[in-house]
Amino acid sequence: MAADPPAPKSGSSADRLRLEEPSLWIRRQVVPFAIFMLFLMLLSAAGSFFKVDLPSQPWWRRAPEYWIYPLQTIACLVVLVRWWKSYEFNWSLKWVLIGACFGAVGIGFWLLPTYLYDSLGLQSEGWWNWLGLASRRDGFNPAEHFEEGGAAYWFALVMRFVRAAVVVALVEEIFWRSFLMRMVLDFDGDYWKQPFGKPSWLSFLVVTGLFVLAHLPVDYAGALIYGSLTYALCVWSRNLGACVVMHFVANLLMGLYAVGFGKYGLW
Repeated sequence: MAADPPAPKSGSSADRLRLEEPSLWIRRQVVPFAIFMLFLMLLSAAGSFFKVDLPSQPWWRRAPEYWIYPLQTIACLVVLVRWWKSYEFNWSLKWVLIGACFGAVGIGFWLLPTYLYDSLGLQSEGWWNWLGLASRRDGFNPAEHFEEGGAAYWFALVMRFVRAAVVVALVEEIFWRSFLMRMVLDFDGDYWKQPFGKPSWLSFLVVTGLFVLAHLPVDYAGALIYGSLTYALCVWSRNLGACVVMHFVANLLMGLYAVGFGKYGLW
């Protein structure tokens, strides 16, 4: 792996918080991700004890994700906005553009298998599902529960895009790249003092491996390639903002593809 990156620019509030108040910095790195995961647990619980998939039932019982996802989005955004200056984004036009290119390439690899599934005329389940070759047509489709083009339909769809492209990009990159990569580098020491983007094979294997496992098995191949590209961008740019932009562009394009081609299972 390459040599240690240079020390971060001094003077930023995010750097001062990380170096002078590590316990507070840790909480602000982890809490948004924890809130996001708690809502997923709530969705799982609702699916087990609350959901009733019958046409006679109201939409909020048949599809609890349509009210849990917006609440999750709003809760995470409130925390992120409140703690915005605590994060080391270091925005720059150069890395925004490079991050956008990485996002387009990364999501291209993720979407390729479902495109090949249709192109090859596959119609059944098989070992190829582990490579991502699947129809991916069953998933988040507001038209199944609301009048297409109506206010409820657009609210559900817009909030889903905000969740995927904005909240997920921020929450996951802050946790995976800014926090967990550092923690893996020096678990028993003052890991918060590690510079952002410092490379090591251990952090690559742990962070990328957990990123892959956080997805469905059908997405493992795409997540492995995408996660590896994100790690490469992270250690090359040493710029959290670039990683966030990559994730934003990738999820935005995935959402557009899912809605445009009826591949709702992708998101």
